[in-house]
Amino acid sequence: MILLDENSKYKELLNREGIKSTRHRNAILELLEESEFPLTAEQLFITLRDKTASIDLSTVYRTLDTFASKNLIIKSNRADDGKALYELNHNEHKHHLLCVGCHKLISIDDCPIGELMQTLKNKIDFDITGHKLEIYGYCHDCKKFNHTLSSDA
Repeated sequence: MILLDENSKYKELLNREGIKSTRHRNAILELLEESEFPLTAEQLFITLRDKTASIDLSTVYRTLDTFASKNLIIKSNRADDGKALYELNHNEHKHHLLCVGCHKLISIDDCPIGELMQTLKNKIDFDITGHKLEIYGYCHDCKKFNHTLSSDA
């Protein structure tokens, strides 16, 4: 991984959103782009601290809050410990299953809320402008592992 300088490919994106392009902001965007799964602020901080001169955890949180407020990233919360997970917003409509065992985040391709949105519009004349769905439970591997542990007892 090469942490980008202020002349990165993110500079235009940040400027368009009214955010100053800095080395740390570019690096956070780059880490989120390269990651195959959402990351916590702490995971970003540790990686950045190991790769760059210095950064504070509070800077990571402030940057993530700024990015989330501009819809550059998507923030999800884990049910078990309340930690937030962050991923780049690719402007795809998707929902997530979050495993409370291993913290895996699984994307759902189809939107299960379509009918509910139409029902709400028809019944109570409510126009939905957006929604987010997170379902918590155990993934296949964690469910299998927990079943093995309970059958051994």
